[in-house]
Amino acid sequence: MSDFFQDSHITAFHKLGNNMPLKKLEDIIRNFVPTRPMALIIPSLYSELSGDALPNILTKIKDVDYIHRIVISLDRANKEEFEHAKIFFSMLTQKVSVIWNDGDGIQNIFRILEENDIAVGPQGKGRGAWMAFGFILAKRDTYAIALHDADILTYERDMLAKLIFPIVHPGCDFEFSKGYYSRISIKMHGRVTRLLYFPIVHAISHIIGKDEFIRYLRSFRYPLAGEFAVVNNLIRRCRLPFNWGLEIGVLSEVYRNSSLKRICQVDLADQFDHKHSELNPEDLQAGLAKMAVDIILMIFSTMSSMGHILSQGFLNTLNSTYMRFAQDFLNKYYNDSLINGLEFDRHSEGIAIETFSECLKHASEEYLSKPSEVPTIPTWNRVVAAVPNIFLKLEEAVEEDNK
Repeated sequence: MSDFFQDSHITAFHKLGNNMPLKKLEDIIRNFVPTRPMALIIPSLYSELSGDALPNILTKIKDVDYIHRIVISLDRANKEEFEHAKIFFSMLTQKVSVIWNDGDGIQNIFRILEENDIAVGPQGKGRGAWMAFGFILAKRDTYAIALHDADILTYERDMLAKLIFPIVHPGCDFEFSKGYYSRISIKMHGRVTRLLYFPIVHAISHIIGKDEFIRYLRSFRYPLAGEFAVVNNLIRRCRLPFNWGLEIGVLSEVYRNSSLKRICQVDLADQFDHKHSELNPEDLQAGLAKMAVDIILMIFSTMSSMGHILSQGFLNTLNSTYMRFAQDFLNKYYNDSLINGLEFDRHSEGIAIETFSECLKHASEEYLSKPSEVPTIPTWNRVVAAVPNIFLKLEEAVEEDNK
């Protein structure tokens, strides 16, 4: 981004003109290693080890010496695949732990939690991230924790430095840093963000008027970005969704547990690309449609927990208002694409909006049938209260698997 616009709610770290050289940026960060040690979490499916993105990511971060610990939360891997994953990640020079979420050790942790009425939900990115945060908290040797996905095709080393800088530099001293970027190639990407998220939060704001939480959600430039960094004392107080609502769930929990003055967003890249999912109008239980439903339900759940009454009439009005705002946004994106010489298929964009409208109707029906909070994984503070030795058991499980 080339501007220096600052929102009244959330501080933005921009890329302004000639950026600070990476070496200088990392030299500054190294000054804070003794007092604010840093770790990185990468949730990953085993299938991503054979993709184009993850090998490149490892090549870029293997010599990042200000990160002392890297935790890979590995899903959908059998014993042989887990052993291969340990070899695959051994190229990293930091302390590396691969959490085998399908292995006996972690499955035993899940059983212990269930026996103590701690529901962690089904397998997914949210549960994998939650488990990795727990492992790092158990180690008690990390102040700042960064997380990013394993499918970033355009990954560069400075993304990690920029993401973690605001929460380790004492002059900034933020508690939560959210990444943002431009999703552009020969055309605009990011359909869920552009055509669902922003129109729906604007529509909600238009209906209910001034609301601090909705204003907060509107302040992020790419709210569905999977990249963020957080201090340990904050993440241990946050509940995490286990479904596709993870990013919105994290923003909601940070809003509840932190101060707006200690939340920021950081421009990570001029261009950003990762694995693209399908949007199938015929199947709302898969791909981007499932993601859209989960995101909408998370927004509804959080609004409800803050005292908003989401009646059938409200939700009907929201759908109509969403369509109006979505069409307005489509025209804006068309004009923006026109001046930048980008391809723009108005028909496919229109179909996407119609599909997201169906997702909104489906989410509304689901919410009204069960008008309670979307299930989330309890905070690690609560887990430790229920099972005081859980951190020790988690450390033992992961380290036994990694021998």
